[in-house]
Amino acid sequence: MKYRYLLAATLFVGFATLQAQESVSNAGRWTKEQIQNERPAVVTPPGHTTDAKPGAMPSDAIVFFDGKDLSKWKGRGKGEDDAAKWQVKDGFMEVVRGTGAIQTRDQVEGDCQWHIEWCTPAEVKGNSQGRGNSGVFIGGYPEVQVLDSFQNDTYPDGQASSLYKKSVTLVNASRGPGKWQTYDIICIREKKDAAGKVIQPGSITVLHNGIVTQFAVQEGGKAVSGGLSLQDHGNPVRFRNIWARKLVVPPVKAPRK
Repeated sequence: MKYRYLLAATLFVGFATLQAQESVSNAGRWTKEQIQNERPAVVTPPGHTTDAKPGAMPSDAIVFFDGKDLSKWKGRGKGEDDAAKWQVKDGFMEVVRGTGAIQTRDQVEGDCQWHIEWCTPAEVKGNSQGRGNSGVFIGGYPEVQVLDSFQNDTYPDGQASSLYKKSVTLVNASRGPGKWQTYDIICIREKKDAAGKVIQPGSITVLHNGIVTQFAVQEGGKAVSGGLSLQDHGNPVRFRNIWARKLVVPPVKAPRK
């Protein structure tokens, strides 16, 4: 009988260890050596946004969340039951586990800048992808990962401000748990000439806490417009001060021969 208990305990520990390894390596996509060699350098972000007060909005901002209600958002329901079911309090919205992602009712056409302020739980629970996980999805672009990446190791293209499984963040600019952080995301849509030929691919640039972490990555941007979606990954991540600006960015001209 003791042997059976010992065997069961050994198997359980082995399974838990395997799960932890997969959590960090994303089921073998990254070796330990790759994680060590490609781990983003840590950069301390400036304190340009206080924890108590959101950053100011520009005069031409299209406001999607000002801390009052979720009237400009919808959930996964349909018809009259499509209201977003996340919690709103004290000027922020918070993920309610199991209610699903929420998305803006309106879209922004053309090139644009999105500003999102977010905060992972002050009480640290879990590790790797299980710690303060959410995501920002802008129509037609890869997920911009939201994660508590402060002294929290995970696979490089799963770190905060990485384009999930597409592009590793240039640096780790994360603030600590419970601290408000900012994303400024510049989306450049694909440009075509009069004949329909692509003359400039779409791209995405991300600033995390004022620091460039993705620059003109050519992923997505084929759609002419897109809204914003925020992920329910089961963690009580908070968001506030969400707005967008329309941009008019002309295509880059080819050099004269």
